[in-house]
Amino acid sequence: MGRRDFLKFGALLAFVGLSANPVEAAVKRSSKIYRKSKQITKALYFYNPHTGEKLDVPYFTKGRYSPVAMKDINHIFRDHRTGAIKPIDQNLLDYLYALSNKLETPRTPFHIISGYRSPETNALLRKESSQVAKDSFHIKGKAVDIRLPGRSIASIRNAAVSLKAGGVGYYPDDQFVHIDVGDIRCW
Repeated sequence: MGRRDFLKFGALLAFVGLSANPVEAAVKRSSKIYRKSKQITKALYFYNPHTGEKLDVPYFTKGRYSPVAMKDINHIFRDHRTGAIKPIDQNLLDYLYALSNKLETPRTPFHIISGYRSPETNALLRKESSQVAKDSFHIKGKAVDIRLPGRSIASIRNAAVSLKAGGVGYYPDDQFVHIDVGDIRCW
């Protein structure tokens, strides 16, 4: 290895080493950023095109998540094929709240294309598409596939990626963006 290659390699290692901590810090900040303030009220707006249901709910007030709002959110996120309900991860809601703020669409409802999926539904979808993960975050209540009226799928994806709060999947042919609160990754 020549001197120039050695310096390039060293610079790359330094960059990777330096960038890991800020990324980790960004994830922690983005998932907890709105929780710190007891003054803020966080509200989200949802529409489930499969059931026709709408929900406009303040889910975080006075420094606490509202149990009543969480029950309503769990219901609208339910598996529309089986009716099964699972608690939705609060970090996912904070991610959606941050995304809504980033896109400056606080009163626009997220269209829930797929929220919680029962293991049975996930297995069925895996038979239909190789893009469905066997151990999907949807099964854990930690993922949602969304659209947002008035915003392109690309702009939703770009905003979600910029938040560095979890996984972002881009499905332009199906017109939705997947977000989850797993590791930061994009596809």
